Amino acid sequence: MEKEELGINCPAFLRQETVIKDITEEINQVKGAREKAPFAEELQKEAEVLLICADHDDTNLDCKNCRFIAYLRSQTAGLIIKAGKSAGREK
Repeated sequence: MEKEELGINCPAFLRQETVIKDITEEINQVKGAREKAPFAEELQKEAEVLLICADHDDTNLDCKNCRFIAYLRSQTAGLIIKAGKSAGREK
């Protein structure tokens, strides 16, 4: 998803979005859960930056959307990490 498509007007989100997009591309390029897990850990850390944003405002729709997207990305990264650990035990 391109940052223009998301429509979130926030400097912190836009800054993190660039980093998150790069990490997501890395995840999509490698094969296998074990290989994806280190990138997913990076993704989770970068999503956490948005989840703990000091400027978060519960009344601002951009903030609500940003936090929701960051939460989904963090949860997805967690699933990839978990799958990577499971794949590591199988070998």
